[in-house]
Amino acid sequence: MPKKVYSKELKESVFKKLAPPNAEKVSDLAKELNIPKNTLYSWRSKVLKESSATSKRASKWTSKDKFQAILETASLSELETSKYCREKGIHLEELKNWVKQCQNANDTKLEDPKELKDNLKNEKQKNKELQKELRYKEKALAETAALLTLRKKANAIWGDPEED
Repeated sequence: MPKKVYSKELKESVFKKLAPPNAEKVSDLAKELNIPKNTLYSWRSKVLKESSATSKRASKWTSKDKFQAILETASLSELETSKYCREKGIHLEELKNWVKQCQNANDTKLEDPKELKDNLKNEKQKNKELQKELRYKEKALAETAALLTLRKKANAIWGDPEED
C-alpha cells in the first residue's frame, strides 16, 4: 500500500492545532481529518520537539535573552505580548518581573573602588598594629607570670621576707 502524501498546507494547519498551548487531542483530530493516529502522533512529537528547541524554560534564560525579550515586547500591546509569551514558552508574569529587575538593576549604590582600597589599607594597618600590641602584651604577661613563679619559689626556699 503506497504511503499517502499530505499537502504542506494541511500539515501546517495540523501543526498549529497540535502545538501548545492550545493543543488538541490527537484522537479528535484523527476522526475530524480522517488521518491515522500514528501519523498525527509523529507529527505532534515533531511539533513538540521543534517548539521545545525554540523556547527555553524561563529558568534557563540568560540575562541577555531576558533583556532581548523585554526589548522585543516593549512596544507591543497586551494581547501581542501575551501571544509572544506563548510562542516563547514563558508566562506574562515572568516577563513583567524581568522588566522590574531591569528597571531596578542600577539602583544599588556602588562604592568607589579607590575608597574601598584606601579603607582596606587602613584596616590592614590597624590589624598589623593590633597584632604587634597583642604580641607585646603576651610577652609582658609571660614575663610577669615567670617573675611570680620565681618569687613563689624564692619565698619557698628562703622564706617570706616580711616574716623577719
